[in-house]
Order: sequence, then C-alpha cells, then structure tokens
Amino acid sequence: MYNEKVMDHFSNPRNVGEIEDADGVGEVGNPTCGDMMNIYIKVEDGILTNVKFKTFGCGAAIATSSMVTELAIGKTIEEALEITRNDVAEELGGLPQVKMHCSNLAADALHAAIENYQNKQNNIK
Repeated sequence: MYNEKVMDHFSNPRNVGEIEDADGVGEVGNPTCGDMMNIYIKVEDGILTNVKFKTFGCGAAIATSSMVTELAIGKTIEEALEITRNDVAEELGGLPQVKMHCSNLAADALHAAIENYQNKQNNIK
C-alpha cells in the first residue's frame, strides 16, 4: 500500500516535536478520519529556520507531516506558502488515493502556521 519513502518517513519521522517559543502554530484536523496535526514554525529574517510537528493519525498523516517540515525548512515565507498538497504527495513518491487527504492536512497545517505568524506580525488576533 505505501512505498518505501512513505514508510521511511512514517518509521523515522523528521522534525517531530513542538517549538516552545514558536513564531506561528497551525492546527488542522479531519474529523472524518480522526487525523490531527500541529505545525510549529520559527522564522528569522523571513525564512523558516525551524519547523516541527505533532501529529495524531495514520502512517500517511505522520509521513506527510514529516515531509512538509523538510520541504519548508530554509524556505522564505512566500516559498513555503507555495508548497501544495500535491508537492507533499509527490515528494513522498505518491500516496494511495484513499490517503491523499493526509497530504492536504500537512500542507494546510503549514499554511495555517504561516497565517498565524503573519497575523501576529500584523497584530491581528
């Protein structure tokens, strides 16, 4: 069902954890499948210098969370906002169609963390 790359990111996820003093936090969930993701970002001079995640969900949810952190670290805010749901799935070498919603959650959580950061910068609550 899952390819080797997906299994690697599930078995050995990268950037797991929480950033205590995160500049932005994104939380998304899918009530249908029960997956929940939190993405934490640290931003310095407009660049994502650290991205971590905490995910409760299936293997694909964990793998996509891991991959989205790798895709985002080192990117500018603008570049990170361009990371799409398909980018996440493609970087993992594909996901079964029934699990594509997991890549949606990972990208959405990243975008929500960036939006949270931007709102803080603009003093929007």
